[in-house]
Amino acid sequence: QVQPVESGGGLLQAGGSLTLSCVHSYYTFGDRAMGWFRQAPGKERDFVSAITYDARATYYADSVNGRFTIRRDNAKNTVYLQMNNLKPEDTAVYYCAPIDPSTMRSPQQGFSAWGQGTQVTVVS
Repeated sequence: QVQPVESGGGLLQAGGSLTLSCVHSYYTFGDRAMGWFRQAPGKERDFVSAITYDARATYYADSVNGRFTIRRDNAKNTVYLQMNNLKPEDTAVYYCAPIDPSTMRSPQQGFSAWGQGTQVTVVS
């Protein structure tokens, strides 16, 4: 499996903004729903956001709805996560993955090639 490559994380104060990027060099990227997940220290990896293959629909966890925006550029095999009004509870390692289109909340069935993620740290 091809690993996604996430980037764009950083350390910032609460209320700030950040845009994450994920490149997934898979030849069928344009046919796949893609999404973002995050894992805080000591916690499980949780769903954050997802976007259909054609960008016609987006999905968000309740905790980020209204603050985060997902988008994609199929020509660049890249999915983005624009994060605004960041809070300390958004601190986590952020990962992207292909999404199971039947749920739009979980990773594609059988996907195990998680990338290294990108660390986002928000301080108050």
